[in-house]
Amino acid sequence: MSSPARVQLDLFGGEPAAAAPRRGEVEPAALAAGLAALASALPPTLHLGTSSWSSPGWQGLVYAGRHSPERLARAGLGAYAQHPLFRTVGIDRGYYGPIPAAELAAYAAAVGPGFRFLLKSHEAVTCAVYPRHARYGAKRGLASAEFLDPVYTTEVIVGPAIAGLGAALGPILFQFAPQDVAGLGGPRRFAERLYRFLQKLPRGPIYAVELRNAELLSEDYAAALRAAGACHCVNVYPGMPSPLLQRQRALTDDAAALVIRWMLHPRLSYEQARALFEPFDRLVEEDPARRAAIASLCVEAARSARPTFVIVNNKAEGSSPSSVVRLAEAIASRLRGEAGA
Repeated sequence: MSSPARVQLDLFGGEPAAAAPRRGEVEPAALAAGLAALASALPPTLHLGTSSWSSPGWQGLVYAGRHSPERLARAGLGAYAQHPLFRTVGIDRGYYGPIPAAELAAYAAAVGPGFRFLLKSHEAVTCAVYPRHARYGAKRGLASAEFLDPVYTTEVIVGPAIAGLGAALGPILFQFAPQDVAGLGGPRRFAERLYRFLQKLPRGPIYAVELRNAELLSEDYAAALRAAGACHCVNVYPGMPSPLLQRQRALTDDAAALVIRWMLHPRLSYEQARALFEPFDRLVEEDPARRAAIASLCVEAARSARPTFVIVNNKAEGSSPSSVVRLAEAIASRLRGEAGA
């Protein structure tokens, strides 16, 4: 994909010539030719990507030069989207506050056709009681007035997402951080409230729900998603069942999409993974079992041409771009095996 800003017309009528990069501009890395061939072997319904695009350690993997996280967050998306395997990315900042439509439109303008964003909902919608963490200030320990509020969600999350991202909008993710299940009224009461919330949202977007409390992964939860037309986000996170078990319990065969987030190495905390894996420039501790499970789910979805979105975090194995490559190789290998069977 070429950005219009990177091309200048030849005054003598020849082919457009690439403009010389401006100092400090974020350029894509020169990647192995085999990655383009690998990407072409994957189904068009499969969207692989990472949790964000602002890791300086991805120099040589995604970006040609080294830039600060702030620079990459502002200007790295266009280069990120030129990686042949990256057809999605997570907008994690949506979890910390709603994003105006104009800012989302700028994201959409930086990518090409077929690219899709996974947008996180504001945590006020999915957090029944704010944690007692310093960053919550005066809200610490208080109930969220916006918890599972469809009016608030429509006005400040779904509406701007549709208006800003347009055709580039992929799933809208509702991530439920670990919380007091009893305070939610138990698994059944949670499922009932979740259904009433989801069925009042505007039709059109893919809505995905990610749980961090395994006990909420109940038959009532699966029924609520099915009735509301939403889907479960299969996640790799400590304390949650395996991806294949999550699929068995909560992912119905008629789900609108397969959404997977490979977030954290199962034997590490967030802080441990960060300390061990930074600067996220290589695979440090591979997780072949979860990789194989995710590949299996992706191949299963490809058989029915189901839209599939897989987001990989640096803290899964050490470097999400490298994890995406290995995952793509596993998926392509399985698809070749099925084609030759």
